[in-house]
Amino acid sequence: MLKIGQPAPEFEVPAYYKGKITKVNLADFKGKWTILFFYPGDFTFV
Repeated sequence: MLKIGQPAPEFEVPAYYKGKITKVNLADFKGKWTILFFYPGDFTFV
């Protein structure tokens, strides 16, 4: 379990960016302040 102040584990995920689906890797943002947010139910008919 992660706690505040700990680094996030490395990951690569698909993301919608500038009109298309692309892969985003946490390493792309190394050394920068980053906020990660997501909508677990997005693109579903729930």
